[in-house]
Amino acid sequence: MRITIDTDVCVGAGQCALTAPGVFTQDDDGFSELLPGREDGAGDPLLREAARACPVQAITLADD
Repeated sequence: MRITIDTDVCVGAGQCALTAPGVFTQDDDGFSELLPGREDGAGDPLLREAARACPVQAITLADD
């Protein structure tokens, strides 16, 4: 799975990091980013829910 975070759209709500903390984190400014080594979601069962939880739809998931 390919995960993309549109950093121009992200508002730093943190819903992704709260929903799937094994995949997402927040940078020093509070914006979403992927954890190192988790760029493919690593099979996290909450990945799709984290993308849906984003209030501005900044997260895109694409099957490889």
